[in-house]
Amino acid sequence: MLKFNIRGENIEVTDAIREYVSKRISKLEKYFDNNIEATAHVNLKVYSNKDSKVEVTIPLPYLTLRAEETSQDMYGSVDLVTDKLERQIRKYKTKVNRKSREKGYKKLEFVPTDAVEPADENVELEVVRTKQVSLKPMDNEEAILQMDMLGHDFFVFEDADTNGTSIVYRRNDGRYGLIEASGDE
Repeated sequence: MLKFNIRGENIEVTDAIREYVSKRISKLEKYFDNNIEATAHVNLKVYSNKDSKVEVTIPLPYLTLRAEETSQDMYGSVDLVTDKLERQIRKYKTKVNRKSREKGYKKLEFVPTDAVEPADENVELEVVRTKQVSLKPMDNEEAILQMDMLGHDFFVFEDADTNGTSIVYRRNDGRYGLIEASGDE
């Protein structure tokens, strides 16, 4: 059973929007095993240029589904993000099910459905390049500078303050994000 946590930024989440989001995203339930209880975290944003962005995150046992879409219409963005999530499930269903059986995560499996075309068995999750890096101690600002100088979208470094591994990355809005690695999970 899929539950919903719907919130808005610069928009009031009306009953009509809440119902539409729930109705559209609930269509993904046909792919989930009946024993799976999950919460779809939906964030609706409206920007000053009138674009509407919908972000959906559905944490499942040992897997997280996530997609975001932006368009001129909030309802259109909901449709686009739902379609994107469905494509993700169809594309990776076979691989996820095989991995979950190997690891013993029985609650993770996606349910086969005749209503959908078969998953693409030829999708390769292959590493095509391996790169070794030497982590240099630095602060966030220096890491962002290094990332920009290299023209990359992310940069891995050793945080000089914590001695832990961190990653800075460029967000879609042009600002920067920081991921701090932790061995506690």
